[in-house]
Formats: sequence, C-alpha cells, structure tokens
Amino acid sequence: MIEFHLDPSSGVPTYAQLVQQVHQALQLGLLEPGDRLPTAQQVVASLAINPNTVLKAYRDLEREGLVRARPGLGTFVVGRLPRTDPQAQAKFRRSMASWLRSARDAGLSGEEIEAIYRTAFRDCFVEGEGVA
Repeated sequence: MIEFHLDPSSGVPTYAQLVQQVHQALQLGLLEPGDRLPTAQQVVASLAINPNTVLKAYRDLEREGLVRARPGLGTFVVGRLPRTDPQAQAKFRRSMASWLRSARDAGLSGEEIEAIYRTAFRDCFVEGEGVA
C-alpha cells in the first residue's frame, strides 16, 4: 500500500501532492490495478490533514479513471499509466541512490541535495526538451 508524504514547502496544494504520488507509484509499478489505497481516515491520521483534501484527491483520480471507490471496501486502483522499462527504472534508481549517498557522505544537507537535483532537472529539461 502506498504511504503518502507531504512537502509543505513545495507550493503544490496538498490534494495535488497526493494525486502526483499516486501517478508516480503507477508509473514506477509500485501500484497496480487491484491495489487498495489507504482510507481517507488512515491518510488523515498519518498526515494530519482535512478529510476533504483526501477525498478531493481520490475524486480527481477517479475522474481520471485510475481508481474506483467501492462503498464499504475502500478505493482501489483500476487504471494504469504508461511505464518505461522496469529494468531501466531500476538501473537509474540504483544510480541515483548511489549519487544521493555520495552527496550525503560529502556533508551536503537534504535541502542542498534537493536544490542541486531540482536545478539539474530543470536545466536538463529546459535545454533538452523545453519542459520545466
């Protein structure tokens, strides 16, 4: 089951962060059709957010055809998003994990590492594909 995390400094609304995390989990194969999402009460308890925020995120996912609520049973994944090759994903995730450990071992803080990553990501996609 997915475990949601929030980044209050991101500027992204809370419900949108939940939707993004489901999208990412689907793209990485961490969620598959048939998997159950945490209940709204579970998310509220773990993140201390308003239940309506969770329900809004789940409604958005349902409108996209990615999840379906089953009264009394929960909300289940029913759709998929395009995925790249799982082996390629695993290779680059291992590479990134190694890079992150090296940066941390060099004394960089989490905030500094994230700033470096975000800047490199932005530079790569602005130069390479015109996406920011």
